[in-house]
Amino acid sequence: MKLSIASRYAWRSLLRHRRRTFLSVAGIAIGCAVCLFVVGFVRGEGEMMLRAAAASGAGHLRIAPPGWRETGENRLRLDPWEDLLALAAETPGVTVATPHARAEALLAMGTRTAGVSLVGVDPAREPQANRLVQRVTEGRYLAPGETGTTVIGHALADRLGVGVDDLLMVTTSGQGGEMGSAMLKVVGIVSTGSRLLDDTFCQVSLADVAQLTGYEGVGDITLLVDDPQRRLDAIRQRLAARIGQRAEVLGWQEVVPELAAGTEVDATWSRLIVGVITLVVFFGIASAQLAAALERRREFAVLSALGMKRGRMVGIMLTEGLLLGSIGGLLALLVGASLTYLSATYGIDFSGMYHGADMGISNILIDPIMYSDFGWWLVPLALLLSLGATMLSSLYPAWYAVRTDPAEALRVDQ
Repeated sequence: MKLSIASRYAWRSLLRHRRRTFLSVAGIAIGCAVCLFVVGFVRGEGEMMLRAAAASGAGHLRIAPPGWRETGENRLRLDPWEDLLALAAETPGVTVATPHARAEALLAMGTRTAGVSLVGVDPAREPQANRLVQRVTEGRYLAPGETGTTVIGHALADRLGVGVDDLLMVTTSGQGGEMGSAMLKVVGIVSTGSRLLDDTFCQVSLADVAQLTGYEGVGDITLLVDDPQRRLDAIRQRLAARIGQRAEVLGWQEVVPELAAGTEVDATWSRLIVGVITLVVFFGIASAQLAAALERRREFAVLSALGMKRGRMVGIMLTEGLLLGSIGGLLALLVGASLTYLSATYGIDFSGMYHGADMGISNILIDPIMYSDFGWWLVPLALLLSLGATMLSSLYPAWYAVRTDPAEALRVDQ
């Protein structure tokens, strides 16, 4: 295929100053590759936070009573919760639906006491929605239809000095302000890997919460959905339309706002980093292109005197930017995509940075190994960053070139 005059001229100009061209391409490739890696890592972190929240019991979506979002009151109940549970379970895209009832309680063993958030669960459904209950290291998990039993965290068991088959006194504030109490048998101890979570983990049956508090029914229904990255909003809207005013359908960001806020802060920082790097690349290329234009003042003057139109000279400069951006973008894609693929495959282990610090946040277990997001989105992003920076940075040198006065540029004393 025969290249245009502007393309041949631009290519010849780039090859004439190979060292400058090499440094410009290297700057574009390194800057854009760093941007790709940062964006991929932050996207992967966001997906990881979503998975962590969902798998730790918060779910992707939560059906809550009207007013719960504003008050967070555990005494609110869904009515009729059985119908809402069946409706949620049959909604396309919902893979798991499990009910909960919560209450603030005081556990006691002799003179030792501990305040916990008592969570009533359906033992048949809960293991499908909460990975923490799959980490029973001593004893067993709750059995369907069983009452008067509890599963607690390892740190909580140590603090109270109890083990499997021991009895705990549980006391909670019930309906009308009356105090309710009962003896619960410890049938299992969970080790989540987070002392913070282990120190507050306490699950019982839904029936036990109802007996202790006097509030029948459930306080929320936690949902897991299929392909949450793409379908979460659509499933939420569909479910909210079917439920109407009977309840609210909340996203995980509203259930665990502090975790969502941290993810948003990281995303903001990534955008800032990408912006700064793009700006550095922009000024670097603009400087190189302007230097090239200054060196070729006489050349442009001769071309102008020979009748080359200003539009064609602008095309030459922009074509040079296009060639630099294309080559730099391809190299950035090669380097950045390779780094992103490695971190997406093997992950980056941050456990050494925390030196044993707790990885639990708001009853959410965070994995210390974080994985980047890798996909075809890297290709358009790499080309957008590289071509956008080089094309924009070529505008001023092109403007300078067309404003060159041929007579002034060809003066012998210059």
